Amino acid sequence: MHAGTRRHTARLIPAALAAGLLMTACGTGAGSSKAAESAAKVTVTPAAGTAAKLGSPISVKADGGKLTTVDVKDDKGAKVPGKLTADGASWTSEGKVRPKTTYTVATKAKSTGGKESSATTTFTTEQADKVNKLTNTPGNGQTVGTGMPISILFDHPIATSNRAEVEKALKVTTQPHVEGAWGWVKDWSGKDRIDWRPKDYWPAGTKVSVHGGLGGINSGDSGWFARDYDFDFTIGADHKAVIDVPSHTLTMYADGKAVGTITGSAGSPQDPTRGGVHTVRSKNAAETMDSATIGHGSEWMLDSQWVTHLTASGTFLHSAPWNQSIGVVNNSHGCFGMSTSDAKRVYDFLSVGSTVEVKGTSSTKKTDVGNGLEVWQENWQQWQQRSALK
Repeated sequence: MHAGTRRHTARLIPAALAAGLLMTACGTGAGSSKAAESAAKVTVTPAAGTAAKLGSPISVKADGGKLTTVDVKDDKGAKVPGKLTADGASWTSEGKVRPKTTYTVATKAKSTGGKESSATTTFTTEQADKVNKLTNTPGNGQTVGTGMPISILFDHPIATSNRAEVEKALKVTTQPHVEGAWGWVKDWSGKDRIDWRPKDYWPAGTKVSVHGGLGGINSGDSGWFARDYDFDFTIGADHKAVIDVPSHTLTMYADGKAVGTITGSAGSPQDPTRGGVHTVRSKNAAETMDSATIGHGSEWMLDSQWVTHLTASGTFLHSAPWNQSIGVVNNSHGCFGMSTSDAKRVYDFLSVGSTVEVKGTSSTKKTDVGNGLEVWQENWQQWQQRSALK
């Protein structure tokens, strides 16, 4: 009996030990699985390093989990905006990488099993062969007339194949809403230009904001835009003028009502004043009228005051104290000359961006849109054909 008991006990002890070992093994396996769980794999494009290629946005992707935070900044500390997909699988910047810029991408992610991780990636983009810049008219904060277009002049040419992308990056916001369109223009200087004009004249008091999300866009011929552009302006009073060539008069209108008429001398039959609707492009209180600038050699060099510039080729409103036939004979070389006091009156009344319509002229020359701010020389249907998005 005692011997049998001992034999039975000896068989139970190894079984208990085996059970204990089995429980220990299971417990150890569960702990190792949790410790070895993989973090989500986060990939940033362009990859870390230098000389990253231009022409693409920044993208961040998470495999085996989702992104919880993506914070991208450039080397000036400016935040790069972007959008995270609803499932958190990827993030893409709103714009493209800019030339010779260092970006820092800080991410946080969570794996499908709940493991959290963070990482920081830095890369630098390559330099562009040419950086394309622009000059905008009106200037930021300026108040202008109801005929003023938004005009953007580029330092370097914009390739025809790249114009649609550039045009898409330009956004105009108005308060109240105003319908309008962009059109590509060859400036009088020979440079490429894009203008935005409203379908009809601006309502007085309109607030206008322009955003050019151009940073990182290829302008063609090895040129790139290095930054975005933003500017705002306001439409001022509704002041216009109408020149009636046969009657030698200029009538000023405020809010559609005539507020004064003056006499002057328009272009002679040999050099008639250009017709159509012109836009005041600039003004100068005093300047010298040089015949060489409009192709008349050294015929004259005359000092004038209160000069209102219309076309880039030399159609002006100005004082003409040397002219003894003002209001009687049209004898200028294409400008509209007045007495000094009347020229100042017109100068003060019209703003940059106001329109001056010339009626009754014998001129048959079509004024090119790029010869100043001449967007009103075309009707709305013609203007829309200038868009690269048509």
